[in-house]
Amino acid sequence: MTDLSHALRDQVRGRVVTASDPDYDDARQVYNAMHDRRPRAVVQCVDSADVMAVIAAARAGGLDLAVRGGGHSVPGFGTVDDGLVIDLAKMNGVRVDPVKKVARVGGGATLGDVDHATCPFGLAVPGGIISTTGVGGLTLGGGLGYLTRSCGLTIDSLLSADVVLADGRQVTASDYENEDLFWALRGGGGNFGVVTSFEFQLHAAGDVVGGPLFYEFDDAAAVLEGYREYIAHAPEQLGCFFGWQIAPEAPFIPADRIGDLFCVLVTCWNGPREETERVFQPLRDVAEVRAEFVDVMPLPALNSLFDDAVPKGMQHYWKADFITELTDEAIAAHIEHGRNTPHISSSMHLHPINGAAQRVGAEETAFGHRDKNFSPVVAGIWDDPADNEANIQWVKDYYAAIHPHSGSDGGYVNFMSDDDDARAPANYGASYARLAAVKAAYDPDNLFHVNQNIAPANAGVTA
Repeated sequence: MTDLSHALRDQVRGRVVTASDPDYDDARQVYNAMHDRRPRAVVQCVDSADVMAVIAAARAGGLDLAVRGGGHSVPGFGTVDDGLVIDLAKMNGVRVDPVKKVARVGGGATLGDVDHATCPFGLAVPGGIISTTGVGGLTLGGGLGYLTRSCGLTIDSLLSADVVLADGRQVTASDYENEDLFWALRGGGGNFGVVTSFEFQLHAAGDVVGGPLFYEFDDAAAVLEGYREYIAHAPEQLGCFFGWQIAPEAPFIPADRIGDLFCVLVTCWNGPREETERVFQPLRDVAEVRAEFVDVMPLPALNSLFDDAVPKGMQHYWKADFITELTDEAIAAHIEHGRNTPHISSSMHLHPINGAAQRVGAEETAFGHRDKNFSPVVAGIWDDPADNEANIQWVKDYYAAIHPHSGSDGGYVNFMSDDDDARAPANYGASYARLAAVKAAYDPDNLFHVNQNIAPANAGVTA
């Protein structure tokens, strides 16, 4: 380890953190505290040259290589035992061209970094609902968020990417160069290289009207049925997802209802202000709203509204699907298991992926589920490891109940857990065979396998 760390320190400008450093435990930590791994070194890269050096060291030493942006990966893909970690957090710069409405975003930027840079111009990159989410992982998996229905997935706004490949070269991928790689990056996850810089088309997004509407749990069937019908044809500037929420201690929650379980619709209206009341009225009509925090706010405020619910160091276990139709039977299963939501940070979120996201052709990007209407995720999040067994079981039981009604074996790659490796072909859907061919062209030895992995075509690689 000493020789390796010394060699890396001679080659990189960023810090090389090893077990001998006092901040090693902090440097190796990711958001999901279930993954307490001990890499040989965490390299806090500051530029592409640093990334190239770490890739070369991992390749030469036959070491596992993890790539970390925001560190939110539920399976803990941002860390690894006895290998190397490329930590991109220092590469978080964002440069905005307000005339062309384009942003150049560093590979380690978070959604909050992007929001901070773009909001003063009344612009945004679509995707995400938590500001500490890494833009890299969010984008490469597809990118769901409040603006999906109006602007599409995050990948639908990606114009180009600078990528360091397994052989150490940096290339640019776009519609005009390395087109096969560009296609694969848009939905194929971190399988093809380390993206050190993204170029995004920006969209108009000034102040929005948004936040959660709370309904009684007993009204959940009516809320889900009404939501199902309305979101199918609602104005596309409306982002809205359903979820369960144990009421937090907050000024808008009646004191005698703190700790009670509600169902919620979390909203984001990015359309004309004068149409707000008309657009929200169908959501208010599905059942009596018992509490709410809906107001005019900058998009970054909405994107950070739930950050406190997912601080670093919690336990995470998630399961997810894609569905075309939210059936009555599925609604019944959601209610049966939603009533047992075990922790204030746990929930099931039902994200819509219709509207603009479905107007991109099925073969234009690697996101293989353009025909689906919803992405449900059962997100178990809690603080005490002593509760792991019970909380994991809640997620598994919930998922087992809703999965037969999904009509699909695949789910959103960014919502997977560490026991979902076998689902990769279904999660990438119709794109999987083509992705495997691109993988063989750009990473034939599967160096980048610490991810929702795509084995190179015809390589028989099982790393």
